[in-house]
Amino acid sequence: MDKIYIEYQFKINPKEPATEILIAELGNLNFESFVETEEGLTAYIQKEDWHTNLLDEVFILQSKEFNIVAEYSEMAQTNWNAEWEKNFNPIIVDDLVSIRAPFHNNPNVKYDIVIEPKMSFGTGHHETTYMMVQHLLQLKLENKKVLDMGCGTGILAIFAEMKGAKPVDAIDIDNWCYLNSIENAERNNCNSIFVYEGDASLLKNKNYDVIIANINRNILLNDIKIYANCLSSGGILLLSGFYKEDFTIINKEAENQKLKLDGELIKNNWMSLKFVKQ
Repeated sequence: MDKIYIEYQFKINPKEPATEILIAELGNLNFESFVETEEGLTAYIQKEDWHTNLLDEVFILQSKEFNIVAEYSEMAQTNWNAEWEKNFNPIIVDDLVSIRAPFHNNPNVKYDIVIEPKMSFGTGHHETTYMMVQHLLQLKLENKKVLDMGCGTGILAIFAEMKGAKPVDAIDIDNWCYLNSIENAERNNCNSIFVYEGDASLLKNKNYDVIIANINRNILLNDIKIYANCLSSGGILLLSGFYKEDFTIINKEAENQKLKLDGELIKNNWMSLKFVKQ
């Protein structure tokens, strides 16, 4: 018997960080899948897990910081994998790195990352993930100890290991992301990635050569000091998940922690920064 799903269309303004927060909250309410759209987000939940007042439990919808409008409709779901196939297109970064699902053809580039996202976190379509891959392409990672903070689907951790990093720690506060990162690491035959569920409090007494943090502005501002304390001398911190308008405040906090700006990328108003510990 085909499963019946409820499809929600969310119009979100501004989209970030509201989209990320909304996904996290909906995930806790048994929503199974998400697709980011130009206007916001499409989310799906099985009808048996749904009730008309479900969104009353979503705190961000009550926030005055964001304007979020939701509409829902019932849909018969006959092939859920087909929905992913429709909405998840393969990504090629600088003709060197591919990020694709198992049902996509292998493009035969140098680095081929295969993921099957349970959620829409970090599928590579987002500008910030794309730029972080570009930063990592420029780094020598052989035998470097790397942290992927807010790992999502584990793409950046997987790519770091492909470039020779070991060990690689991957941390995410969301249980779906934690489980999905483990699965995707196994899918890509990674044996040096260690995935943990939690936040920056797990970093006590840790030390890394490279830290990757693709999260959002507020979390980054709160945790840059922790990242800096975990970096070895000359270590590299890659940050993304914020708009170029946030550059000044991010850079100032990094400077306060004796981190020197060493590179920047911009894609569709999103920004990614490279810092070196002095």
